[in-house]
Amino acid sequence: MTGTKMNKRDFADIFHVDAASLEKLMDEARGYGAGYADLYFECSSVMNLMMKDSAVTSGGRHEDFGVGIRVLDGDRTGYAYCETTDYQAMRQALRAACSICAGGGSGGAAARDGGRTFYTVRNDKADYGRRTDRPYDCHVHESRDGSELSGYPFRSDGFAGGLPLNSWEEADLNVMADVLRRIDAQIRSHEPRTVKVVAQLSGKMSRVMMFNSFGELCCDERPLGSVAVSAVFSGNGRDGVRNVTKSASLSFRSGAEMLSEAFVSELTDKILSGIDERFEAIRPKGGKMPVVMAAGASGILLHEAMGHAFEADFNRKGQSVFSERLGQKICPEGITIIDDGTIPGNRGSNVYDDEGVAMQKTVLVENGVLASYMHDRISAAYYDVSPTGNGRRESFRYSPLPRMRATYMDSGKYAPEEIVASVKRGIYVNEFSNGQVNIGEGDFTFYVNSGFLIENGRLTAPVKDINIIGNGPRALADIRMAGNDMQIDNGAWTCGKEQSVPVSVGIPTILVGSLAVGGE
Repeated sequence: MTGTKMNKRDFADIFHVDAASLEKLMDEARGYGAGYADLYFECSSVMNLMMKDSAVTSGGRHEDFGVGIRVLDGDRTGYAYCETTDYQAMRQALRAACSICAGGGSGGAAARDGGRTFYTVRNDKADYGRRTDRPYDCHVHESRDGSELSGYPFRSDGFAGGLPLNSWEEADLNVMADVLRRIDAQIRSHEPRTVKVVAQLSGKMSRVMMFNSFGELCCDERPLGSVAVSAVFSGNGRDGVRNVTKSASLSFRSGAEMLSEAFVSELTDKILSGIDERFEAIRPKGGKMPVVMAAGASGILLHEAMGHAFEADFNRKGQSVFSERLGQKICPEGITIIDDGTIPGNRGSNVYDDEGVAMQKTVLVENGVLASYMHDRISAAYYDVSPTGNGRRESFRYSPLPRMRATYMDSGKYAPEEIVASVKRGIYVNEFSNGQVNIGEGDFTFYVNSGFLIENGRLTAPVKDINIIGNGPRALADIRMAGNDMQIDNGAWTCGKEQSVPVSVGIPTILVGSLAVGGE
């Protein structure tokens, strides 16, 4: 189906189902007393390659195919899946889901299946986000250049190898391997201290079809391409011979056309930037001090330390520090935090979420006030609001949960240089890793890969081997300045919350008044 607009019949053909069989399954779910049921069909084609030390060492293709069946009844939930769409197999899976649902607890208890827990809601009159505008909607958009494709815009600079748009399924593995070799060659030619390069390329096309007991049908084609690179450099540093490791990645909702020369150069530049500073970095003295977080990738702290606490399942179960705080001021005026599933080409975007709800832009914090949680159908029913398009799952094998998409803080009014100049002594950080967060209390610890001392309003010595320690709500409340330079980082961010989904992060340069910095 590459390069061709697909309709409902095309999707039905892929999954070997028809409207009558779908309706029969929903009728059977109603017969068991289900208040709501849905089907999530998925057919995914994946290609991947790995290169180590200038040689491609592994690669291949595989497909995944199946359907997940969910049943909700008041405060009970059941979920089952099968790796075939044979009608009798689906019927058996439906009955398993109904049985799980019937055996669940009440009043917010949980049903279990094979060690997996399915949490429940308490509203037995919920409509679970019924749509009245476009039942049986199959929304397949056009690409930015006007050709009828999958609903995802593609990079306009094209791919030097001449591959057609949206072609991961047809991509020549030899051509893809050459992309990795070019990345390797550019890194080595620009940096003689290179001793090792590992690069991974993956391309995925997923076709999903969702049908529910309201009679709503929607379909989506979802391309996703990613390249991740890690390099080791060895040379003389401040304390003698030092090894430095640098990692970077780029990922888009795109086909193989994203792998242009501009893409290769951008990824190479991300690997090479800041290498000299890492060889000279020092471990500073620790203590509580102002911390300036650079625009872009620093948004991972926003995602981990604060974003998860805005997901509605944690809040309805009373596990989030922001439970019962809707409408309250939680940070200074001028701070706005958004979760957006509509950014063209962004890794966290889709046309629909994994419950068939149209993706949207959700303002979580507006001018310092907690305005919304991130909802799937279950939490939306609990709070008697509309779903926000945040119901996401790793695959058809998993029940959807409220999950982030592209989570970022909107721009403020200060120039980045003005923010740094306001700090007499502190730390400037621009790359994090290995974060740990306690959702209930909001406490977090992040390891800093790269940063600088701030002394008398200037960036001075590069720093290494430090941790940033704090509390999410207190850090939010202690934001003193927000820059006018918000950036969304296009790295291959993946969020793990019982299951893995692709996300994006973003933030402007911000100043937090005081955080604990673990150093000497």
